[in-house]
Amino acid sequence: MQERAVRTRQRVLRAAAELLGSQGRAGISTRAVSAAAGVQPPTLYRLFGDKDGLLDALAAYGFQQYLREKQALDQTDDPVADLRRSWDLHVEFGLSRPGFYVLMYGEGRYRGGIPEGLETIAILRRILARVAAAGRLRMSVERATQLVHAMGLGVVLSLIATPPSERDQNLPTAAREHALRMITTAGTVEEQNADVARRAAALREALCQGDITPMTSSERALLADWLDRLADGSPAARSTP
Repeated sequence: MQERAVRTRQRVLRAAAELLGSQGRAGISTRAVSAAAGVQPPTLYRLFGDKDGLLDALAAYGFQQYLREKQALDQTDDPVADLRRSWDLHVEFGLSRPGFYVLMYGEGRYRGGIPEGLETIAILRRILARVAAAGRLRMSVERATQLVHAMGLGVVLSLIATPPSERDQNLPTAAREHALRMITTAGTVEEQNADVARRAAALREALCQGDITPMTSSERALLADWLDRLADGSPAARSTP
């Protein structure tokens, strides 16, 4: 794209962003955007194809702003704390830019061919992968990503649809902590050891009661020995007389 066309495209997107912020989704028409950007309507069609193309480009413009804020968050040694901060930033972005948020997420554009939209999900998944690596995740990274994303989306869209004077200001925090209780453990060494011991003991008993045909008798005996060692390896088990 020629430099002049690039500058015109950016001017149109900035004008459309201002309209979206002041008038919401209803304020985005080709006539209004053309007038605000100081261009003729055919210019919009030449640059974006049609109104849907303009909306997709505007959503990508919003995702670029959001990603800059996400990527500015410093990573700490506590991935659960990082997840809290990421949630809070997501909520703040949505409530401070409701028109953009509805365009980006309410209409599902993050699932389409907008790389920046897909990257927002990828960032969440990377944080949750760190939670899993720290031994703090109760479920798969994929399932946790779906749950946290769906809950965050629901909270923000619900608040946007509620008049500001009627909003429960504590709802985002309550939802965040509920989500964390669902997907994470307390993370103490004692809890992790006890959970491993519990699972090992349960599997050991299941092996005793079932016929594990793919395994030879020597393999079963070796596995049983390993499970016994895991079940008896927690501090609580070692301290039992």
